[in-house]
Amino acid sequence: MGEDNPLGEFLRTRRERIRPEDVGLPAMGRRRVPGLRREELAMLAGISIDYYVRLEQGRDHRPSEQVLASLATALRLDEKELAHLYRLAHPAPRRRSSRHIERVPNGIQQLIMSWPTTPAFVQGRHMDVLCSNQLATALSPIYARGVNQVRAVFLDPAVRALHRDWDRVTAAVVAGLRARVAGEAGAEASDPRVAELVGELSVSSERFRRLWARQDAKPTSTGLCRLDHPQVGLIELRYEKLAVSGTDGQVLVVYHAEPGSDSEQALVLLSGIAADPRRIHRSGQAAGGGRLRQD
Repeated sequence: MGEDNPLGEFLRTRRERIRPEDVGLPAMGRRRVPGLRREELAMLAGISIDYYVRLEQGRDHRPSEQVLASLATALRLDEKELAHLYRLAHPAPRRRSSRHIERVPNGIQQLIMSWPTTPAFVQGRHMDVLCSNQLATALSPIYARGVNQVRAVFLDPAVRALHRDWDRVTAAVVAGLRARVAGEAGAEASDPRVAELVGELSVSSERFRRLWARQDAKPTSTGLCRLDHPQVGLIELRYEKLAVSGTDGQVLVVYHAEPGSDSEQALVLLSGIAADPRRIHRSGQAAGGGRLRQD
């Protein structure tokens, strides 16, 4: 069982994370595997053990709405996990596996380029940065045009040093990638770009292998980013993700600081540095060559 059986794999990972005592069952005897046994989950969901085994082994791919609802309740799925379960059980038709160039609408490009003090970029279906403004590139190498954010967050040491909450970032990136391709059954195999990314990172990063095996598929639309920037120090920013209409899954990502905060001042300083890189040298001399922090 693996990526050719995404529904069964998802059910297994969610079953294994629930302890018997969490659902009112006695934890009797030694257990060879973590979490609930198959028969325990079948009992909690009110379905036969034989039918549940067929689902988890991939021998039944079309459970009814009632069965899905019962399994979701027994597995204590949250709203995003429930949506993922339904996508796996009722996948959209596979698209032809061909590479195509993702083009950002001209209006969106002009919009983000007109924001000198607001970092913004457009993310493609496979988490490639399709375009970004000057301040986004100055903020982090992961936001530069042409960068694949999945690959960079795991393989670029500069990204790990920059992001104070790197563990959370990596988990969110993997869950976001799964959510992007979850609409297709077996998308990891049918989409050559996803297969390429998963294969490369599975070999290169143990953390990626563990996170990908968790089967998390939770897209984030807003959140907090904490960066230890080499030029302006600690910056705490919120981000918002907005779908770009008329595109194949493109997302506009915008960062903003709390009004009046030190982070807002740091962002203004960084925008000045990005507009005139000579300020790094001049300000660095004035500060004794150290990091450009706010007083």
